[in-house]
Order: sequence, then C-alpha cells, then structure tokens
Amino acid sequence: MSGKTIDPAAPKRRRPLLILFVIVLMLPIGGVLIHAVVPPFATILMVQRAAQGHGMDYRWRSLNDISPRLVEGVIAAEDARFCSHMGFDVEAIEKALDANARGGKVRGGSTISQQTAKNVFLWPSRDWIRKGLEAGYTVLIEAVWGKRRIMEVYLNVAEWAPGVYGAEAASRHWYGKSAKDLTNREAARLAAILPSPRRYKAASPGPYVRRRASRIQAAMGTVRGEGLAACVTR
Repeated sequence: MSGKTIDPAAPKRRRPLLILFVIVLMLPIGGVLIHAVVPPFATILMVQRAAQGHGMDYRWRSLNDISPRLVEGVIAAEDARFCSHMGFDVEAIEKALDANARGGKVRGGSTISQQTAKNVFLWPSRDWIRKGLEAGYTVLIEAVWGKRRIMEVYLNVAEWAPGVYGAEAASRHWYGKSAKDLTNREAARLAAILPSPRRYKAASPGPYVRRRASRIQAAMGTVRGEGLAACVTR
C-alpha cells in the first residue's frame, strides 16, 4: 500500500489557475465574437499614432458604402487568393521565404486576413509572440467572421495616411469624396500606398506610386473578370 497521502486542499489551490486559464482563453474568442457585429472602437496602432500627435480620423462605413473597386484594388495589390485560402496563403509564404533567403529586400507573405487580425487585436511589431497570436486570431476570424466581414473590417481600420484610418476617411482625405464614389484609378492608387501609407501619397503621387497603381488597376480587371472578389462582392 502506498504511503502517499492526498492533499484535500490541492484542488482548491488549482481552481484559481484553472479560472485564469479559462479567462485568458475566452478573451480572444470574446473579442472576435463582439467584433463580428460591432465595429472596433479603436486599435492599438490608432492609439499609438494619436499619442504621437497624428490625431485619429476614423470613420466606419458598411461594405455596402465602399466602392467595390477598392475591394478589387486591395485584393489585386495585397492578396489575390483572398477568396480561396483559409487565412494563410502557403504559396505566397513559400515565395517570401525563398526570396528572403536569397537576400535583398525582405518580403512578407501576410494575407488580408492576417493583416486584419493584427490591426484589430494586436500591436505593430515583428516579434514571434505577436506572429503566433496573429496566426491564432486569423484562424478565429476566418471561422467566425467569414470573408465579407474580414474585408469590411480591413477596409475600415487600415491606415492610409498618418492618423487616417479606413476607406471613408482615406477617400475624404485624399480625394474629398465618399468611399462609395471612388473611381478605378483612385481605388488603385489607394491600394498602391497601403504598404507604406505614411510615406506615399494617393493624390498627386510620385512615379513609383503611379507605376504601381497602373499595374494594380490592370490587375483589378482580372480580379473582376475571374471572380477573385466574389466572396466579398456577391
């Protein structure tokens, strides 16, 4: 017979840890469920930029009030397989890793889903902890939100100039019009500056943005013709 004795207080001591674990587990799920129907109040990046003195021009609009040309533009520029992947574009990741291994300019392989997860729930950095959390949130929003909601949130929280967030604020800032009235060229130019919205200008752009926007505008026709935005614009 074993001489070990069972401590009757052990389960009680473990209970707070179990409760804490459940709370930590439920926080991300709760946030994803809330933002499936409620617009984010603000993001960490918005707060950081505001603290740096850039202000916060953030105007939420339904996807129905945003030009489908902008949807086509960001898919053409950022994530051509948005409607077909489940949050992660394995082919793009492999290409990015291969390009980075060869040296030169570092490329990213993030999808619109990953960028949305990062923008809404996390902080702007490249550390592995954040990347791991980003992957978890990406799985959650793909499962709970679906593609149309992911695109709606993405277009509303993306930064398009210092302190300017979302398609409506960006359209007003750069073109003095509503996001639902964007032309093909204007949508392409907004999509063209997304990688560096604090560096480039959508209105009166320089040579690089003009060239990139021209390529994006041409690709928008492919997106439209091949139904690559059908999961959003249906």
